[in-house]
Amino acid sequence: MSQREGKPLIIVESPTKARTIGRILGKDYMVEASVGHIKDLPERELGVDIEGGFAPQYVLIRGKEKVVQRLRRLSKGAPRIYLASDPDREGEAIAWHIAEEIADGGKEIHRVLIHEITPRGVREALEQPRGLQENLYRAQQARRILDRLVGYKISPLLWRKVKRGLSAGRVQSVALRLICEREREIEEFVPKEYWSVTAELEHPEKPPAFKARLVKIAGRKADLRSEEEAKEVLHRLQGAEFVVREVKRKEKRRRPSPPFITSTLQQEASRRLRFSVKKTMVLAQQLYEGVELGGLGRRGLITYMRTDSVRVAHEAVIGARKLIADAFGEAYVPPRPNVFKSRKGAQEAHEAIRPASLDLPPDKVKPYLTEDQYALYKLIWDRFLASQMAPAVLDQMTVEVGAGEFLFSATGTVVTFPGFTAFYQELREGEEEEEGFGLPQLEPGDRLLLRELSPKQHFTQPPPRYTESSLVRELEERGIGRPSTYATIITTLQERGYVELRDRKFHPTGLGRLVAELLVANFPGIMDVDFTARMEEKLDQIEEGRVPWREVLEEFYTSFSQELERASREMRDVKRERRPTDIICDKCGSPMEIRWGRYGEFLSCTAFPKCKNAKMFTRDEEGRIRVVEEEKAGECPQCGSALVVKRGRYGPFLACNRWPRCNYTEPLSTGVKCPVEGCGGELVERRTKRGRVFFRCSHWPRCRFTLPHRPLPEPCPQCGHPFLVEKGRAVLCPGCGHQRTPPREGEGPLPSEENIPRR
Repeated sequence: MSQREGKPLIIVESPTKARTIGRILGKDYMVEASVGHIKDLPERELGVDIEGGFAPQYVLIRGKEKVVQRLRRLSKGAPRIYLASDPDREGEAIAWHIAEEIADGGKEIHRVLIHEITPRGVREALEQPRGLQENLYRAQQARRILDRLVGYKISPLLWRKVKRGLSAGRVQSVALRLICEREREIEEFVPKEYWSVTAELEHPEKPPAFKARLVKIAGRKADLRSEEEAKEVLHRLQGAEFVVREVKRKEKRRRPSPPFITSTLQQEASRRLRFSVKKTMVLAQQLYEGVELGGLGRRGLITYMRTDSVRVAHEAVIGARKLIADAFGEAYVPPRPNVFKSRKGAQEAHEAIRPASLDLPPDKVKPYLTEDQYALYKLIWDRFLASQMAPAVLDQMTVEVGAGEFLFSATGTVVTFPGFTAFYQELREGEEEEEGFGLPQLEPGDRLLLRELSPKQHFTQPPPRYTESSLVRELEERGIGRPSTYATIITTLQERGYVELRDRKFHPTGLGRLVAELLVANFPGIMDVDFTARMEEKLDQIEEGRVPWREVLEEFYTSFSQELERASREMRDVKRERRPTDIICDKCGSPMEIRWGRYGEFLSCTAFPKCKNAKMFTRDEEGRIRVVEEEKAGECPQCGSALVVKRGRYGPFLACNRWPRCNYTEPLSTGVKCPVEGCGGELVERRTKRGRVFFRCSHWPRCRFTLPHRPLPEPCPQCGHPFLVEKGRAVLCPGCGHQRTPPREGEGPLPSEENIPRR
């Protein structure tokens, strides 16, 4: 008999997770990995029997045959089998499919939920096994079928009407709509001018001086719309006496935020650490599945990272309160543990994201973590401890100052007890730090001296573009998607070329706006934000056993099939559209027209194919077409004509202006030589399928040197490195870290490992 036979078998989905659990349990168990899902709907067909009650036709995923054979073989000799895939819908589906493949008569198959991969967490899970939950599996299956129906039915329509290779997703398309609608709001926004008036005042005997803002005129809100109105106010205030009318004092308590859930971790990591949502989830998965900690062995450092519950285990709360008391003193421990309320519909079986063991503070494990792993672990640690600390106490004073018919107001805030803010402060995107200045101890009737009156011009601002952080918050607040899907939604939109991330903000591409416009016009049901949110609620109801999964699919498909049939007839055929312009072809004199191509709209000669002249264009604020003139960049070595800068799917490149008669092309160089010794190439700009710009050697793939940031042909003044790199506002040396321009406050530590070129 094999040495491994006769032992209980634990099956997880990740090899890393398998290694960590194997180290914890030792030789008493076999721990194997399925390496994710083993079954899915087929790649090249719908795989859903609509007429047969939406029965899915699952098949083994290509390449998983050997994995399944191994699991079958090991399961035959195991007295008990524990399916320990992740404790969520996807994990339940993985467990269900594995059970289907290895089921062997009366063999004991248990489902275990490991929320933290620690010795205690693993053993508690094994002591409390349960059966497979069909409702949880059916909820995941219903979501998979819904997404397949939308993707496989709409995508071919987009191929016919727009171009091949396009696709639509049930949830991603709604997210795209939000981004496009925000862009339209920005474009249509008309700034409005307004003015403020600020008085700098002081009491002759009670320093310091302070500033108060004009809030009312003759009992009405101050609404100054022009410089003339502001000057009129200043004129009427000349010689006015400034007297304190009212002083309001109150104590404010600022309570800590709850520990992280998936969405708030993604938002905070984006804002503080500049991590993408996808990167955050990859790092969190690594911390959950386990990291090698030297003599401490392989340990999972955080609880399960896909959760929407803020519930925390009692023993973790007790441990946190003890740590806080030891580090800060009893005053920082609230009389009773802080308890937070989860959002409606949260899966309370899960805990919030917290450290799996309070015996492993960040500094203790730092030597064993990468820089990014440490940053995320410390963020989770700090947020969790802060969530159990006492509130901050602030003394707030508001002073109202009268000057005839004018009323000014000033508010000062002083922290009297820092509470949790001594350790951690959350600042949501778009918020400003609360000003920590105090006002003098004034009393009603006090007369004040005017030091200066300052008018200031302002303009109303358009709504900001979505960042990854704010888009996640918007999706969560509207009930679109689930915590586990946000990273996939954002990644998919970029990979499809529907949006670009520039300066950390989402910009819809021309293709993205066209697709969103077509989908909203032809599929108002699935593109409706409220409808998508209601569908999420129905999936939750399937999980809770309150509604049959087939009923949800039948209701959805009835309306969807009607929209699909109508769209097949009525959707714009963009491929065949030709829009005339008053622009004349500079090669043959024929008028030019707007057509849709692989990379969006372009100008084409109406004499095509006899004349193949084509040009890129932009539109000005009035919508008028402006031709983008080709930028000349040298002489074609093949025919002697001019080389011009062209823009393709993967970024700019150089091409002969006699194309297609001369098909010479070459990458657009940065002017920086490849630093690999003996290579002789130059660094050129390229673009990934997701639209991310990067730089690589022109001799690729013979030389595989790449660089994530734009190189500048300037040697480092400190170490002589042959080039610098541009990261955000900073210019850095990748060799010694010398920084020429400091980043804005809060942009994160520079340099980091990301600045180091990789071959």
